[in-house]
Amino acid sequence: MNLQEKRELNTGFGDALARAFELVATPGIFALLGWLLDRRLGTTPLFAFVFFFIVLSYVVWKMYMGYVADMKRHEQGLGLGKVSDRVE
Repeated sequence: MNLQEKRELNTGFGDALARAFELVATPGIFALLGWLLDRRLGTTPLFAFVFFFIVLSYVVWKMYMGYVADMKRHEQGLGLGKVSDRVE
């Protein structure tokens, strides 16, 4: 394995760890804020669940859109263009 391949592999591991942390930490932080708001307003666990699921949905959507953009760049790098543009 040459230096470039090792660098790409390490970058992939770093990106995966960052995405996993974002997928867990961001909704957790907002759920905690919702829980604190619930305690203050006496509406337990309404805001905790609402904040958690809204932020989780956003993070999953953001990751999916990033994946779609990455795949389009990858296809263009291979000279394939859009998959729907290919004639088979």
